[in-house]
Amino acid sequence: MHILLTRPLEDCSEMILKFKSLGHQVSHLPLLTIEKMNYEEVNFFDYGGVIFTSANAVKFFDNISKLNKKIKCFCVGDITEKKARSVGFQNTIAAEGNVLNLKELILQNHETKDKPLLYISGEKISVNLEQQLLKEGYNIKRIIIYRMNHNEKFDKNFINELRLNIPDIVYVYSQNSASSLLNFIKIYQMENVWMNTNLMCIGEKTSSIL
Repeated sequence: MHILLTRPLEDCSEMILKFKSLGHQVSHLPLLTIEKMNYEEVNFFDYGGVIFTSANAVKFFDNISKLNKKIKCFCVGDITEKKARSVGFQNTIAAEGNVLNLKELILQNHETKDKPLLYISGEKISVNLEQQLLKEGYNIKRIIIYRMNHNEKFDKNFINELRLNIPDIVYVYSQNSASSLLNFIKIYQMENVWMNTNLMCIGEKTSSIL
């Protein structure tokens, strides 16, 4: 089976090796590039919990050493939790890859009267978790530390090979990636060759774009 993965290489290298070990052909089309952003300094001792809605938020947050690793660390999913634990967070709580589920976990595990929450995220978000928690009475500070850019540079030989062997399955992990894949398909006029490909998306909003 021919499988196409679309995340940055460092985020899917383990999956590539796993699929190849099972005898599958794997192609890699990184749809997004990540750009670190400057952000304001805050007093990290003021916060009683931290929220990460992506593994990239953990990766690009260069002030992790200033946070108390024993505070509650709310993660959107298992991958984000694994990344948070790898940098030392001990009290992690993970949702199942869904921001709305993450909100419910925060409501259950952090009181509004507790110390404020620090929300670390990328520039574009699918659900405005900050506003939803503010409406619930929480004191929350959002810091934007990275942005996603659409990758527009692809190897011509790779494109030609892809045309000759369209993948059986393509994995898409975000709405940004879905938009980027749609743009890629249109640029290279490949709209009619993906009809038999199984689209594996992280959610309905992502799949609806494609």
